Amino acid sequence: MSFIASIPEIDLHPKAVFILHEKTEKIISIPALQKGQLGYVEGGNAQLTLLGETHLIPVRHFFWIPKNHACTIRMGSTATVLRSLFYDNYEAIAGGFYSQWSINPASELLILMIAHTAKWNGQHISSTHLHFDFCNALIKLASEKLQQSHSFSLPSTQDERLLQIIKYLEKNISEPLSLKLLSEQFSVSERTISRMFQTHLKLTFLQYLTTLRIIKAIDLLQKTNITISDIAYQVGYDSIGSFSNTFYALTHYRPSELRKKKQE
Repeated sequence: MSFIASIPEIDLHPKAVFILHEKTEKIISIPALQKGQLGYVEGGNAQLTLLGETHLIPVRHFFWIPKNHACTIRMGSTATVLRSLFYDNYEAIAGGFYSQWSINPASELLILMIAHTAKWNGQHISSTHLHFDFCNALIKLASEKLQQSHSFSLPSTQDERLLQIIKYLEKNISEPLSLKLLSEQFSVSERTISRMFQTHLKLTFLQYLTTLRIIKAIDLLQKTNITISDIAYQVGYDSIGSFSNTFYALTHYRPSELRKKKQE
């Protein structure tokens, strides 16, 4: 049974954990459910749209969506597998960290445990089930990462002027971009552009640009064999050290570590 066809099954047994794994390239729209979703995308990146904003789910990161939150997940390629566990009483199991949605780096152990649950795909794991304690241990392990929660946020906007600026940034991402350059390019004051980012996107210009560059770098690391130094240059860094440090600050991985994981 596909993910979309299985959605009505998820809330049928309130106290059970529902497990669902599917290899897909689809855009999956998930309605507001009575269970929270712990998800992991294997084999590539994906995008999560929630509360009107779109966020990158990088490789080797899991995401958490509390109950009563509708969302859309856009899979990155035909090779990606969406692995999900839906929990009911997750706050009682693992604490209040699960009250907010989040995207978090996944440990090797957590990735292995999530993959292991594919054996019970399409099943409701109740308290009488042999593997109920395993599912509880998994969500407790995941909760340890929620305190480090962060997101690669790419919120959308309907402001035409800002959309043109964003398109310019994407097209010229390898260049030394700045508010001054944008001001000259679009004949708008630096102060006005800065306010546009903070008003419409809830991010500073620098936060948006940094996020955009790291997202592009992740994509290149996963989809190409370009050297890390060349990737750093292509996304606008003239120092591999600066690139590596910024990459680590946002992803909790060094670029070399992510490249190594791709080759394993």
